[in-house]
Amino acid sequence: MGFLLDKCSFSPLNEEVIAGCRPFSCGNADLDEFFRHDAPLYSKQMLGKSYCFRLDEDSSVIVCAFTLSNDSIRVDMLPNSREKKVQKNIPHSKQMRRYPGVLIGRLGINVDFAHRGIGSELMEFIK
Repeated sequence: MGFLLDKCSFSPLNEEVIAGCRPFSCGNADLDEFFRHDAPLYSKQMLGKSYCFRLDEDSSVIVCAFTLSNDSIRVDMLPNSREKKVQKNIPHSKQMRRYPGVLIGRLGINVDFAHRGIGSELMEFIK
C-alpha cells in the first residue's frame, strides 16, 4: 500500500496522544501551535476533529496531522460549467443550492518526513 497505512497507526489527535508524543513540527509555527495546543479544544467545541498518523516503530512520533469539519458546497458559487456538471448527475427532485461537504481545515506533515509523498498519500486517505 503506502507508508502511512503500512508503517503508521491512525488515531484521533487528542490530549492523551499529544501528551505521549514528541512535539509535532511541520515547519509552520501557526499549524504547530494548533496541533500541539488547540486541536483538543477545537474538537470539544465541535468545530472540527483532528487526527494523526503515528509511526509504528516509535508511537511518540507524529508523522502527519489533519483536521476535518463539516461544510457545504454552494452551487451558486461555482462557475456555470462546473455547476452544470455537478447537477447533471443528481436527480432533478434532489437538486439543491448546497451539497454536504467535508472541509480539510488544517493539514501538516512532520518536517522529518517531508518530500516523501506523504502529503499526497494523506490526501488519498482523506478522500
